[in-house]
Amino acid sequence: MSKHEDLKAEINELVCNGQKLFDAITANAKGEAQDLSFFISNYEKWYSKALPIIKQLLPDRVDDFVLLYRNEKRKKLDVSTYTISDALRCVSNSYNHYSPTSARLCFLRQVNMIQSCLETFDSKIFDIQTILQADIFDSEIESAKHLLKMGFLRAAGAICGVIIEKHFAGVCANHSIKLAKKNPTIADYNDALKDNAYDTVEWRRIQRLGDIRNLCDHNKDREPTKDEVEELIAGSEKIIKTIF
Repeated sequence: MSKHEDLKAEINELVCNGQKLFDAITANAKGEAQDLSFFISNYEKWYSKALPIIKQLLPDRVDDFVLLYRNEKRKKLDVSTYTISDALRCVSNSYNHYSPTSARLCFLRQVNMIQSCLETFDSKIFDIQTILQADIFDSEIESAKHLLKMGFLRAAGAICGVIIEKHFAGVCANHSIKLAKKNPTIADYNDALKDNAYDTVEWRRIQRLGDIRNLCDHNKDREPTKDEVEELIAGSEKIIKTIF
């Protein structure tokens, strides 16, 4: 299992365990004292695992998450300022109508935040991977331009071919498209993505870029021209910035 899958599984487990804890403190509201004991015994462990997840995936909600657990700046204790830490200490006041069950909504909000992490996890990972990959591809594009300037046309074209294939592998993953070939070519990716990621006009343009790439990679009847390699570099730049 990858680190990505491990983290997602951990978040999913936190959501499930959070629901169990919420059910326990809810049952306590019905007079089942043993369920409060379950909540008190297991909440701290849950919170210790949940807080780093919030910091990583919902950094703008960290303060909210912590305040639901403990509010050290509150000026008075009542139903509106009661926190989970109060419930863990079984703080109660029948006159002011607060008790451990008053923390139910605080905890439910925490569980909902973790649920939000699970719902946005894949999109956030995709954003991070896209940014990192884009930086790498930009650097490789610059290398291709430098090789073109130095007169190494085939090498410049070969780099662009690798960039396009790597990018299209990611695009296929985003669209849940699986290719049968172990090492697909630009043409293979292009056929698979037609009508899924772009239209026929774009497919024809990419088909030409694949032809230029093949001209650069293989010793055929003629050498690729400077104009052709420039077209391939420009096309590669457009692909990595517009097709996802």
